[in-house]
Amino acid sequence: MPIQTRNQQYAAKVFEHVQAVPADERDKYKAMAHKLPVLIRTAGLAQALAFVNTTKESAHERLLDQLAETVLAGTRESFLNRIRTDDLPKYIRLTQETLAALLWYKRFAQAILTTATDDQEAAR
Repeated sequence: MPIQTRNQQYAAKVFEHVQAVPADERDKYKAMAHKLPVLIRTAGLAQALAFVNTTKESAHERLLDQLAETVLAGTRESFLNRIRTDDLPKYIRLTQETLAALLWYKRFAQAILTTATDDQEAAR
Protein backbone atom coordinates (compact mmCIF):
# COMPACT_ATOMS: atom_id res chain seq x y z
CA MET A 1 0.00 0.00 0.00
CA PRO A 2 1.48 3.36 -0.97
CA ILE A 3 2.24 5.94 1.66
CA GLN A 4 -0.21 8.83 1.61
CA THR A 5 -0.05 12.29 3.10
CA ARG A 6 -2.58 13.27 5.73
CA ASN A 7 -4.35 15.44 3.15
CA GLN A 8 -4.60 12.52 0.71
CA GLN A 9 -6.08 10.35 3.46
CA TYR A 10 -8.55 13.09 4.39
CA ALA A 11 -9.54 13.65 0.76
CA ALA A 12 -10.25 9.97 0.15
CA LYS A 13 -12.27 9.54 3.34
CA VAL A 14 -14.20 12.79 2.95
CA PHE A 15 -15.07 12.02 -0.66
CA GLU A 16 -16.74 8.78 0.49
CA HIS A 17 -18.53 10.58 3.32
CA VAL A 18 -19.91 13.41 1.22
CA GLN A 19 -21.14 11.06 -1.49
CA ALA A 20 -23.12 9.17 1.17
CA VAL A 21 -25.11 12.21 2.36
CA PRO A 22 -28.83 11.59 1.74
CA ALA A 23 -30.66 14.02 -0.54
CA ASP A 24 -32.90 15.31 2.27
CA GLU A 25 -29.85 16.39 4.34
CA ARG A 26 -27.78 17.98 1.59
CA ASP A 27 -28.80 21.62 2.13
CA LYS A 28 -28.07 21.64 5.87
CA TYR A 29 -24.96 19.47 5.54
CA LYS A 30 -23.49 21.72 2.86
CA ALA A 31 -24.30 24.87 4.84
CA MET A 32 -22.64 23.52 7.99
CA ALA A 33 -19.59 22.30 6.06
CA HIS A 34 -19.14 25.90 4.92
CA LYS A 35 -19.86 27.55 8.29
CA LEU A 36 -18.01 25.23 10.67
CA PRO A 37 -14.44 26.37 9.88
CA VAL A 38 -15.47 29.98 10.57
CA LEU A 39 -17.17 28.96 13.82
CA ILE A 40 -14.04 27.13 14.93
CA ARG A 41 -11.80 30.10 14.15
CA THR A 42 -14.05 32.57 15.97
CA ALA A 43 -15.29 30.54 18.94
CA GLY A 44 -12.68 27.80 19.28
CA LEU A 45 -12.89 24.09 18.54
CA ALA A 46 -14.60 23.00 21.76
CA GLN A 47 -17.28 25.68 21.70
CA ALA A 48 -18.00 25.34 17.97
CA LEU A 49 -18.38 21.57 18.02
CA ALA A 50 -20.41 21.66 21.23
CA PHE A 51 -22.78 24.12 19.56
CA VAL A 52 -23.13 21.97 16.44
CA ASN A 53 -23.65 18.88 18.60
CA THR A 54 -26.56 20.53 20.46
CA THR A 55 -28.47 21.50 17.31
CA LYS A 56 -29.81 17.93 16.96
CA GLU A 57 -30.03 18.24 13.18
CA SER A 58 -29.40 14.90 11.50
CA ALA A 59 -27.17 16.55 8.87
CA HIS A 60 -25.07 18.20 11.59
CA GLU A 61 -24.81 14.97 13.55
CA ARG A 62 -23.74 13.17 10.37
CA LEU A 63 -21.02 15.76 9.74
CA LEU A 64 -19.72 15.48 13.31
CA ASP A 65 -19.72 11.68 13.15
CA GLN A 66 -17.86 11.74 9.85
CA LEU A 67 -15.42 14.40 11.06
CA ALA A 68 -14.61 12.29 14.13
CA GLU A 69 -14.00 9.26 11.94
CA THR A 70 -11.81 11.23 9.55
CA VAL A 71 -9.65 13.03 12.12
CA LEU A 72 -9.42 10.45 14.92
CA ALA A 73 -10.86 7.24 13.45
CA GLY A 74 -13.25 7.37 16.38
CA THR A 75 -16.77 8.24 17.39
CA ARG A 76 -18.33 11.66 17.86
CA GLU A 77 -18.41 11.08 21.64
CA SER A 78 -14.70 10.19 21.80
CA PHE A 79 -13.87 13.18 19.56
CA LEU A 80 -15.81 15.61 21.77
CA ASN A 81 -14.27 14.05 24.89
CA ARG A 82 -10.74 14.46 23.50
CA ILE A 83 -11.45 18.09 22.69
CA ARG A 84 -12.60 18.70 26.27
CA THR A 85 -9.77 16.82 27.99
CA ASP A 86 -6.60 17.15 25.87
CA ASP A 87 -3.83 19.43 27.05
CA LEU A 88 -3.11 22.62 25.12
CA PRO A 89 -0.55 21.30 22.57
CA LYS A 90 -2.81 18.36 21.69
CA TYR A 91 -5.85 20.65 21.52
CA ILE A 92 -4.05 22.99 19.12
CA ARG A 93 -2.98 20.07 16.92
CA LEU A 94 -6.50 18.64 16.98
CA THR A 95 -7.84 22.05 15.93
CA GLN A 96 -5.38 22.18 13.02
CA GLU A 97 -6.23 18.65 11.91
CA THR A 98 -9.96 19.35 12.17
CA LEU A 99 -9.64 22.51 10.07
CA ALA A 100 -7.56 20.61 7.50
CA ALA A 101 -10.25 17.92 7.24
CA LEU A 102 -13.02 20.53 7.08
CA LEU A 103 -11.35 22.12 4.09
CA TRP A 104 -11.99 18.87 2.22
CA TYR A 105 -15.57 18.65 3.52
CA LYS A 106 -16.21 22.17 2.30
CA ARG A 107 -14.65 21.52 -1.11
CA PHE A 108 -16.42 18.22 -1.73
CA ALA A 109 -19.75 19.49 -0.39
CA GLN A 110 -19.55 22.35 -2.84
CA ALA A 111 -18.53 20.09 -5.72
CA ILE A 112 -20.71 17.04 -5.09
CA LEU A 113 -23.81 18.15 -3.23
CA THR A 114 -26.24 19.95 -5.43
CA THR A 115 -29.06 21.60 -3.56
CA ALA A 116 -32.43 22.91 -4.63
CA THR A 117 -31.01 26.44 -4.61
CA ASP A 118 -28.11 25.37 -6.85
CA ASP A 119 -30.53 23.74 -9.29
CA GLN A 120 -32.65 26.90 -9.45
CA GLU A 121 -29.63 29.10 -10.10
CA ALA A 122 -28.36 26.77 -12.82
CA ALA A 123 -31.74 26.89 -14.55
CA ARG A 124 -31.59 30.68 -14.90
